[in-house]
Amino acid sequence: MDDQYRDGQPEDDGVLTFQVKRSHFYAVLVPLAFVLGIAAGYLAWGRAAAPSAALESDDVASAGNEVTELAQPTETPQSLEEYLASLPRYNDRVTIEDHDPVFGPEDAPITIIEFSDFECPFCQRHFAQVYPQLLAEYPDQIRFVYKDFPLTSIHPNAQSAALAAQCAFEQGEFWEYHDLLFSSRLPLNVSSYQQYASELELDVETFSACIEEERYAAQVAADVDQAHSLGVQSTPTFLVNGIVIVGAQPFEAFAQVIDYELSQAEAEGN
Repeated sequence: MDDQYRDGQPEDDGVLTFQVKRSHFYAVLVPLAFVLGIAAGYLAWGRAAAPSAALESDDVASAGNEVTELAQPTETPQSLEEYLASLPRYNDRVTIEDHDPVFGPEDAPITIIEFSDFECPFCQRHFAQVYPQLLAEYPDQIRFVYKDFPLTSIHPNAQSAALAAQCAFEQGEFWEYHDLLFSSRLPLNVSSYQQYASELELDVETFSACIEEERYAAQVAADVDQAHSLGVQSTPTFLVNGIVIVGAQPFEAFAQVIDYELSQAEAEGN
């Protein structure tokens, strides 16, 4: 994996910094990232702030990691509901495989698919600040799906951590192990992986053999291939009922999309 892949995060000024790839959903992700990816931006105000007009994909890509400023809307923005209704969805482009850890009701009205990296600080930020609030605010309404996207060019331990989590999944303890890895209580190395396995009362001998032989390397690679096919190039990247949110966005960014989806489901049920 080359250096174009990186952690995704909102900058302190509220503007999301990330690279956009000319392929698949990143062509439409340019405006979406500037809307869903801005703390205290469109979703907080319920108003659309469009990216600078005439920004082509190559222009955005060549900007690298620089912040691209937002232009002020020249016309009265459409409502948040209209904007969300107009967005493309990628439900049919993402398959949930047997090796993908899932929890939450199968018939939950909201599915959140996360492409993530256990060594990514912004994935850790999401885990610490947003994930618990999603669990608390939307009990039994979200089905969570975790997909591995280790950024090995910048995170040397991400691949081994992903494999360790899959080895824990083999023994039915993925989500508990996921929490321990993101806690950053121990460094990401084999000794720590074994200690976490012991704390969860896994069969440590079986677990260690699983890590040593890289038993789930093909499964992690399959997730990475799927991320590549979509054009994902930063972590964390989320699909909320197929709507893309990029970076360690605040809870409010997720809540706006989730509340809209729940309202639509309720309306369709009446």
